[in-house]
Amino acid sequence: MQPKTDEAPFARRSPLGAFLKSEAAGGVLLMISAALALIIANSPVAPLYFATLGSYVAGLSILHWINDALMAVFFLLVGLEIKRELLEGQLSTWSRRALPGIAALGGMVVPALIFLALTRGDPVAMRGWAIPAATDIAFALGVLALLGSRVPVSLKIFLTALAILDDLGAVIIIALFYTKGLSLPMLGLAGACIVGLIVLNRLHVTKLWAYLGLGALLWFFVLKSGVHATLAGVALALTIPISDGSDSDEPEHSPLHTLEHWLHPYVAFLIVPIFGFANAGVSFTGMTPASALAPVPLGIALGLFLGKQIGVFGFSWLAIRAGLAAMPAQANTLQLYGVALLCGIGFTMSLFIGALAFDSAELGKATKIGVLLGSIASAVLGAIVLRMAGRRQAAERPAE
Repeated sequence: MQPKTDEAPFARRSPLGAFLKSEAAGGVLLMISAALALIIANSPVAPLYFATLGSYVAGLSILHWINDALMAVFFLLVGLEIKRELLEGQLSTWSRRALPGIAALGGMVVPALIFLALTRGDPVAMRGWAIPAATDIAFALGVLALLGSRVPVSLKIFLTALAILDDLGAVIIIALFYTKGLSLPMLGLAGACIVGLIVLNRLHVTKLWAYLGLGALLWFFVLKSGVHATLAGVALALTIPISDGSDSDEPEHSPLHTLEHWLHPYVAFLIVPIFGFANAGVSFTGMTPASALAPVPLGIALGLFLGKQIGVFGFSWLAIRAGLAAMPAQANTLQLYGVALLCGIGFTMSLFIGALAFDSAELGKATKIGVLLGSIASAVLGAIVLRMAGRRQAAERPAE
């Protein structure tokens, strides 16, 4: 007998179908943009590619505009999803948070420990400990989309919830460990903007333009404060009202749901692919097997490939065996392991944290190599395992 699940309320209260479709399609587009970046970075037009990303516009390089401004919008959407799921979605109760929460914890701790073990003794390299701790939900759901009905919907929901909690952990890590040279005056102005946003929320203001206008000022002050500018997107998201202030039973009309639905296609089909194209380009000129096996790229690759599957699957298995959580409906152990493998796809967030952790071009290149190796290995093996598990489940179904 399959255990009871909470999927129905989740599916009813949140735009899961549209979310999975847009994220999955966006993941496929992200794969294409990353592959295109690798091709261009190793082609005769590579100098133009790198020169364009390094050119300055209005005081920031194009790469910085992408990583600091466009990704602030990405983090705004992440913040909206976290808030919605915690308040009314799959993560709204402790029973629903149990399995993805425990799995996310394991998926952050084990990869970080593997990376630190391989880079111990090098303080500069050890700054990248959080790089393999991230999961790229768009990429992972893109792989699941290619597998179609072979993967139960419950596992897609599990992966989505896990990745959202993973993103929450990444936001906390960035705020605590990747902040440099604080400017107290700018930080004070940023704080004033946050207070203003909270006041708008308390006054039940539902006009999005009021929040977005103050949010733009918040982004500027956070950018100048030394805290990474993308965190302004998360702070803004947490103040957006999830209710429209009326007694309506249609929460999708609230400011949070309206903004989330509006942002989804732009983030999935524009911002994330642009980020992937700008950050995945790595030249393989002069690269040898020895360079790929250096501590930083090896630590990232093994952290993603081994650390994620050990952490996510191991912690999930222990939680299920201990009775702390239930196996996702209509899923088996092999399928859960396949999804754990897909969690090793750390592309977007891993590259982003790597850019914060390392200033040198050499370590930046090492980060890209490690992320690509670990993510590709996780995606390929995860897809193979899930395909095999789906075939086995289909073959066993008539005999049940």
